[in-house]
Amino acid sequence: MGGLWADLADLVLPADCAGCRQRHPGLRHGVCPACQTALAALRPRSVRPTPAPPGLPPCVALGPYAGPLREALLAYKEHGRHGLARPLGGLLAEVVAAAVGEVRPLALVPVPDTAAAARARYGDHLGRLARHCAARLSRGGWPVRVHWPLRALPRPDSVTLDSAGRAAAAEAAFRPRPRAAGRRGVPGGAPVVVLLDDIVTTGVTLAAAARVLAGTGWAPTVAAVLAATEKRHHS
Repeated sequence: MGGLWADLADLVLPADCAGCRQRHPGLRHGVCPACQTALAALRPRSVRPTPAPPGLPPCVALGPYAGPLREALLAYKEHGRHGLARPLGGLLAEVVAAAVGEVRPLALVPVPDTAAAARARYGDHLGRLARHCAARLSRGGWPVRVHWPLRALPRPDSVTLDSAGRAAAAEAAFRPRPRAAGRRGVPGGAPVVVLLDDIVTTGVTLAAAARVLAGTGWAPTVAAVLAATEKRHHS
């Protein structure tokens, strides 16, 4: 994954660092050198919400939802810093590689945005990350494709719901797309299905997506995320 930040050498982003929000004249990589160092020091590790919802696959995260990682994700998702998709997608590729281990054919399945969320963010934010993640893995020798067997249904804002309401909303959040059955299109044999998301908190969204996927023949082996909240002991 060397050269991750050098990939953005020709991309001029706002002078505010996405990781610490401090102004840095001449900033060209989206985050300042100190935040680059902090992000580079993160190492993927297994995480598990407590309690874990039924159907949640093993989950690996780059780091806690805190510090420069949290700020960079917020800048990307909520503040239109779409140029961060490439470095964040590269970091997600590191998580996938650590979660799977040896080089094997991969089918990456991002958790889809609802249509309303995609409109608000000028596109499917996780889809962009998944494409950059796949490109980074491909350059590293992994046979990989991004697949879209799920569609997201409209659901209420989770901020207005208690834990039971969030679980119920997640349960009804996804449906398989037509012709989603079967794991085809990745050279080198049957691929490992990796479910992708940006953040895991309670795990109910990942678990709900995994249960729907299992019913279409796309049962994920592992989930890879960028950040895990520390609200529930690194859940």
